[in-house]
Amino acid sequence: MYPKVNELLFINIDSANEIEANIEYKSRISDIEEQSILMEIPMQESVRRLKRMNVGDELSVYYLNENGVKHYFNTYVLGFKEDVIRMVRIRKPEPETISRIQRRTFLRVNAEVEIAVKLKDTTRFITTTVDVSGGGLSFYSVSKYNLKEGDSLSCWVLIHYKNGSVEHVPLNAEIVRIKDQEHHRSIVMLKFMSISDIERQKLIRYCFEKQFDFRDR
Repeated sequence: MYPKVNELLFINIDSANEIEANIEYKSRISDIEEQSILMEIPMQESVRRLKRMNVGDELSVYYLNENGVKHYFNTYVLGFKEDVIRMVRIRKPEPETISRIQRRTFLRVNAEVEIAVKLKDTTRFITTTVDVSGGGLSFYSVSKYNLKEGDSLSCWVLIHYKNGSVEHVPLNAEIVRIKDQEHHRSIVMLKFMSISDIERQKLIRYCFEKQFDFRDR
């Protein structure tokens, strides 16, 4: 099921920039470890340019099996290894997540973190999230704010890392769905419309930490 050492990986990097997200890079597997895959620095072949990668970058990857069938998986950059050449260490996917169908989505985790919300009419309120990802989130709301699908919001998310550090992540988002609940409450689902790469990486890092917490329980 897994690709083998020296086989090629074809990679797209998840990005808010549509042009960047559609660039395909190629790399070769250098080694396979128990929990990770080591690969060469990916290259954009059309311009012979190496891609600088960062810890936390989310990747959509495919490889070809012996019959030429594409197999896809989503992963992320764990770190780097210096040897004769510099290598990128990516998370080895679980076998059941490898598919013939491409799924380019951000990792989403259940998480209750504080979020400050500002509406276009300058109404402000503070609530908690239901889940968080690098591409969107959901939060609890009440009917008095009269939120509607398509509304644009300015938000600040307060995240706490395992090492004790705290970050405020500013972003602009659009409401894509509202799910009504009992007692005039609702869950509001957002997709990010404007967020810097640096701020997005903060959320991705938080999601990875939460995912590892769930696995360790």
